[in-house]
Amino acid sequence: MTVTTAKIPMVGYLVLDDEPHLVAQRCVACGALFFDRRNGCARCSATEFESHPVANTGYIRSYTIVHRAAPKVPAPYVSAVVELDGGGVIKANLVDVRPDPDAVNIGGRVRLTTFVAGVDDDGTEAVAFGYIQEQ
Repeated sequence: MTVTTAKIPMVGYLVLDDEPHLVAQRCVACGALFFDRRNGCARCSATEFESHPVANTGYIRSYTIVHRAAPKVPAPYVSAVVELDGGGVIKANLVDVRPDPDAVNIGGRVRLTTFVAGVDDDGTEAVAFGYIQEQ
C-alpha cells in the first residue's frame, strides 16, 4: 500500500504536476505578464487576462543578500530577480547557494525548483519554489 502525501502550493501561480511550473496572467490586450490575480493591467489598463505558462529557466537579472528575516526564516539568504526565457520577470530566492557575492553570478542561468516549506498537523506539505543556479 502506497501512502500519498497531500501537497499544496504556497502561491496560486505554482502548479504542482509531473513537471512543476509557474503560470502567469497574460494581458489579452498588450501581452504583459503578471503573477497572481489582477484586476487591471499595469501597462495598458485593460481588464482581460488569460493563463500563460512561463518557462522554468531564465537568468539572474539582479539579487540581494537578505540578512534579517521573519521569525523562523533562516537568514542570510539570496533573493533574486529572474528574467524568464520567453518573457516574464519574477522575484524568488536562490536555493542551495551560499549567501556571498562571490557565489552569485549576475546573468547566470537558473532553473525552477520546488521544496517543502512546511508540513501541517495532518501531514499536508506546503510546497514553495525557488531557483537553482546552473553550472
